[in-house]
Amino acid sequence: MRTGLASTAALALLLTGCGLKSGSPLVDNVEPGSIGKGQPLKGASLTVTSKNFSENIILGQVIGLIFKAAGAEVLDRTNLPGSISAREAVAKGEADALYEYTGTAWITYLGHAKPIVDPHDQWKAVRDEDRANGITWLPPSTLDNTYALALNKKNAAKYGLKNLSDVAALAKKDPKAVTICVENEFASRDDGLPGLQKKYGMNLPASNIKKMDAGIIYTQVTKTGSCLLGEVYTTDGRIKAMNLDVLKDDKQFFPNYNAAPAIHTATFEKYPEIAELLAPVTKKLTTPLAQELNSKVDVDGEDPHEVAKDWLVKEGFIKEG
Repeated sequence: MRTGLASTAALALLLTGCGLKSGSPLVDNVEPGSIGKGQPLKGASLTVTSKNFSENIILGQVIGLIFKAAGAEVLDRTNLPGSISAREAVAKGEADALYEYTGTAWITYLGHAKPIVDPHDQWKAVRDEDRANGITWLPPSTLDNTYALALNKKNAAKYGLKNLSDVAALAKKDPKAVTICVENEFASRDDGLPGLQKKYGMNLPASNIKKMDAGIIYTQVTKTGSCLLGEVYTTDGRIKAMNLDVLKDDKQFFPNYNAAPAIHTATFEKYPEIAELLAPVTKKLTTPLAQELNSKVDVDGEDPHEVAKDWLVKEGFIKEG
């Protein structure tokens, strides 16, 4: 139950007056579980942030609740529009922490055209280069929110499709069978469909490629008579909810987008305990778990903050006071 709304509003106004953008203090009465014993962040005032999609909001709430249980006063600035605003908030010290994605940092922020195939090597390269930008990267999770192609189980069984090489073989054998639903951007990006076709030796006719909004793709692929394949994100909760099969990228075309804590370096130097607090949480973050948590928000309509708290309590990381 939420309490102290008047004092919360007053504190939010005070913080805004000090130059911070809008945000709300976390007022949850949470205590250390397996994490945060002794409250090593007692006396700290920290700001957490995130991008404006369900998964990243959940992950931002996870950090905030861990910091809160460890004794910190926490300002919630999650759900910022776009990737760059959250990234810049941490780089400039307007926020202290978020879960960022290795592929996004390497390609979008650091400007590299070619991803690194090995996930850990990708993270190390980002960690080393981003030090100059005032950002400290902590070890990554196996949660990989990257592109994929998916199809319903009936069609997977009908055509015997398990990986993208199987799709390429089917495209040569029966070109009309391989229809694909994609977003407009994916249809034209080098790290999207054009690059994918080149990597796997496919040449789909334009009539086989249907462009539409992301949300419609899932329903079209679920219907047996519509698109055979659809562009998806590997951690999307609708994959599980709609019982879709994700095809293995067996030639490793798509970049790795592993989630890892990105901390404002000055904050980390002041509170190095953050690494120990977040390590066991990050270790638990997997792609199937992300699908499950995202589904609670995107399919079931639950609040990202409550989804994050319920999971942390269930895992025993924190306790409700």
